[in-house]
Amino acid sequence: MRDETKRPEERDGFRFRGGHNALDLTATLAARLKPVPRERLAMPADLGRWFVAAGIVPSAPDVEVKDLEEARALREGIFAVSSARLSGEDAPSARKLLNDIAAKPSSVPQLDANAAIKFDGTVSALLSTVAREAILLLGGPQAGRVRQCESATCTIFFLDTSRAGDRRWCSMAGCGNQAKVREFRRRKAAS
Repeated sequence: MRDETKRPEERDGFRFRGGHNALDLTATLAARLKPVPRERLAMPADLGRWFVAAGIVPSAPDVEVKDLEEARALREGIFAVSSARLSGEDAPSARKLLNDIAAKPSSVPQLDANAAIKFDGTVSALLSTVAREAILLLGGPQAGRVRQCESATCTIFFLDTSRAGDRRWCSMAGCGNQAKVREFRRRKAAS
């Protein structure tokens, strides 16, 4: 849905380090490991902003509270299925949720004047499209390339598109740099 090579990792207050819309949706709940995580989809308008920042639609759709609740449920379902896959387990209720949302009518892709793909439709249809993308990713040939950031303080999932398939962090500029600084300080203190 978007060209990752030309877009910054942070847009309109959201992190886009996953390389895939479904994985980026899971990053809308920040600091999952802290006692009080930070909800980036706090209000319905936030979901509309996320759709725009993700490059799914050119302008924010009208989002109702029920849409926001469905988006949060989808986000947690994708997170649970991704976590389960990485540990070789199943998350039946989360998998069912993904399948149920994906079964709803999805938005139709349209080619715009700049030859970019945009999706139009109701918020429920947009979420159905994200759920379908999640299913195709987590059940498809790239499933083995889905990773979770190795930073002890980060839970972001990402699609490893590196040639060697050995990417460790959601972002070299963020978590990767922090890990390298910690390692440098550890080595310096040991010498």
